[in-house]
Amino acid sequence: MSRTEGERGPQSASPKPAEAELAVARMSEMSVDLRGCAVLGPEGEELASTGGSGWSRAGAAFLEAADAADGEPATQVHVATEDGEAFAVRDGGLAMVAVAERFTLASLILFDMRTVLRDLASGNGVPDRRAPGPAPEAG
Repeated sequence: MSRTEGERGPQSASPKPAEAELAVARMSEMSVDLRGCAVLGPEGEELASTGGSGWSRAGAAFLEAADAADGEPATQVHVATEDGEAFAVRDGGLAMVAVAERFTLASLILFDMRTVLRDLASGNGVPDRRAPGPAPEAG
Protein backbone atom coordinates (compact mmCIF):
# COMPACT_ATOMS: atom_id res chain seq x y z
CA MET A 1 0.00 0.00 0.00
CA SER A 2 1.24 3.50 -0.63
CA ARG A 3 -0.04 7.02 -0.34
CA THR A 4 1.35 10.01 -2.17
CA GLU A 5 0.31 13.58 -1.41
CA GLY A 6 -1.49 15.20 -4.29
CA GLU A 7 -1.94 11.95 -6.19
CA ARG A 8 -5.64 11.78 -5.45
CA GLY A 9 -7.49 14.29 -7.57
CA PRO A 10 -10.81 15.98 -6.83
CA GLN A 11 -14.07 14.07 -7.11
CA SER A 12 -15.38 14.23 -10.63
CA ALA A 13 -18.53 13.10 -12.36
CA SER A 14 -18.66 9.49 -13.45
CA PRO A 15 -17.38 8.93 -16.97
CA LYS A 16 -19.68 7.72 -19.71
CA PRO A 17 -19.98 3.92 -19.95
CA ALA A 18 -18.18 3.88 -23.30
CA GLU A 19 -15.23 5.79 -21.80
CA ALA A 20 -15.00 3.37 -18.86
CA GLU A 21 -15.19 0.40 -21.25
CA LEU A 22 -12.40 1.91 -23.36
CA ALA A 23 -10.27 2.31 -20.20
CA VAL A 24 -10.76 -1.38 -19.35
CA ALA A 25 -9.97 -2.41 -22.93
CA ARG A 26 -6.84 -0.27 -22.97
CA MET A 27 -5.64 -1.72 -19.67
CA SER A 28 -6.30 -5.25 -20.93
CA GLU A 29 -4.22 -4.58 -24.05
CA MET A 30 -1.36 -3.00 -22.11
CA SER A 31 -0.84 -5.90 -19.71
CA VAL A 32 -0.48 -9.46 -20.94
CA ASP A 33 -0.41 -10.73 -17.32
CA LEU A 34 -3.78 -9.22 -16.48
CA ARG A 35 -6.53 -11.69 -15.55
CA GLY A 36 -9.18 -9.01 -15.25
CA CYS A 37 -9.90 -5.45 -14.17
CA ALA A 38 -12.71 -3.03 -13.50
CA VAL A 39 -13.33 0.68 -13.15
CA LEU A 40 -15.36 1.70 -10.11
CA GLY A 41 -17.26 4.96 -9.79
CA PRO A 42 -17.29 7.44 -6.90
CA GLU A 43 -19.80 5.35 -4.94
CA GLY A 44 -17.96 2.07 -5.64
CA GLU A 45 -20.31 1.08 -8.45
CA GLU A 46 -18.90 -0.91 -11.37
CA LEU A 47 -18.66 1.30 -14.46
CA ALA A 48 -16.95 -1.28 -16.68
CA SER A 49 -15.13 -4.58 -16.28
CA THR A 50 -13.46 -7.33 -18.26
CA GLY A 51 -16.46 -9.56 -17.71
CA GLY A 52 -18.49 -11.19 -15.03
CA SER A 53 -20.02 -9.46 -12.09
CA GLY A 54 -18.96 -8.97 -8.52
CA TRP A 55 -16.16 -6.52 -9.22
CA SER A 56 -17.91 -3.70 -7.38
CA ARG A 57 -18.38 -5.73 -4.20
CA ALA A 58 -14.93 -7.34 -4.30
CA GLY A 59 -13.20 -4.08 -5.31
CA ALA A 60 -14.96 -2.10 -2.58
CA ALA A 61 -14.01 -4.72 0.03
CA PHE A 62 -10.38 -4.68 -1.17
CA LEU A 63 -10.20 -0.88 -0.94
CA GLU A 64 -12.01 -0.84 2.42
CA ALA A 65 -9.47 -3.27 3.88
CA ALA A 66 -6.59 -1.14 2.58
CA ASP A 67 -8.18 2.02 4.00
CA ALA A 68 -8.68 0.39 7.40
CA ALA A 69 -4.99 -0.53 7.61
CA ASP A 70 -3.98 3.11 8.05
CA GLY A 71 -7.26 4.88 8.67
CA GLU A 72 -6.90 6.94 5.47
CA PRO A 73 -8.00 6.29 1.89
CA ALA A 74 -5.31 4.34 0.05
CA THR A 75 -4.35 5.70 -3.36
CA GLN A 76 -2.48 2.57 -4.43
CA VAL A 77 -2.71 -1.03 -3.21
CA HIS A 78 -0.76 -4.16 -4.16
CA VAL A 79 -1.20 -7.57 -2.57
CA ALA A 80 0.66 -10.66 -3.77
CA THR A 81 -0.50 -14.20 -2.97
CA GLU A 82 0.46 -17.70 -4.02
CA ASP A 83 -2.27 -17.61 -6.67
CA GLY A 84 -1.83 -14.15 -8.16
CA GLU A 85 -1.61 -10.46 -7.44
CA ALA A 86 -4.30 -7.86 -6.77
CA PHE A 87 -4.00 -4.14 -7.40
CA ALA A 88 -6.08 -1.01 -6.85
CA VAL A 89 -5.50 2.63 -7.77
CA ARG A 90 -7.66 5.67 -6.98
CA ASP A 91 -7.68 8.95 -8.89
CA GLY A 92 -10.21 11.74 -9.31
CA GLY A 93 -12.97 9.97 -7.39
CA LEU A 94 -12.61 6.82 -9.51
CA ALA A 95 -10.87 3.53 -8.77
CA MET A 96 -9.46 0.74 -10.88
CA VAL A 97 -9.02 -2.75 -9.45
CA ALA A 98 -7.14 -5.53 -11.20
CA VAL A 99 -5.98 -9.10 -10.75
CA ALA A 100 -2.86 -10.39 -12.51
CA GLU A 101 -0.77 -13.52 -12.74
CA ARG A 102 1.71 -14.25 -9.99
CA PHE A 103 5.14 -12.62 -10.39
CA THR A 104 3.84 -9.93 -12.71
CA LEU A 105 5.88 -6.73 -12.82
CA ALA A 106 3.91 -4.78 -10.21
CA SER A 107 5.48 -1.40 -10.92
CA LEU A 108 4.45 -1.62 -14.58
CA ILE A 109 0.88 -2.71 -13.83
CA LEU A 110 0.48 0.10 -11.28
CA PHE A 111 1.94 2.64 -13.70
CA ASP A 112 -0.44 1.50 -16.45
CA MET A 113 -3.41 1.58 -14.08
CA ARG A 114 -2.55 5.11 -12.91
CA THR A 115 -2.13 6.30 -16.49
CA VAL A 116 -5.42 4.86 -17.72
CA LEU A 117 -7.35 5.98 -14.65
CA ARG A 118 -5.85 9.48 -14.74
CA ASP A 119 -6.91 9.85 -18.38
CA LEU A 120 -10.41 8.67 -17.49
CA ALA A 121 -10.70 10.87 -14.38
CA SER A 122 -9.47 13.96 -16.26
CA GLY A 123 -12.76 14.17 -18.13
CA ASN A 124 -10.87 14.30 -21.43
CA GLY A 125 -11.53 10.63 -22.12
CA VAL A 126 -9.15 7.74 -22.67
CA PRO A 127 -7.20 7.90 -25.93
CA ASP A 128 -8.12 4.99 -28.17
CA ARG A 129 -4.68 3.68 -29.07
CA ARG A 130 -5.89 0.35 -30.39
CA ALA A 131 -4.64 -0.53 -33.84
CA PRO A 132 -7.25 0.06 -36.51
CA GLY A 133 -8.85 -3.04 -37.93
CA PRO A 134 -8.18 -4.20 -41.49
CA ALA A 135 -9.60 -2.01 -44.22
CA PRO A 136 -12.84 -3.33 -45.70
CA GLU A 137 -12.36 -5.21 -48.95
CA ALA A 138 -13.57 -3.52 -52.09
CA GLY A 139 -16.23 -5.54 -53.72
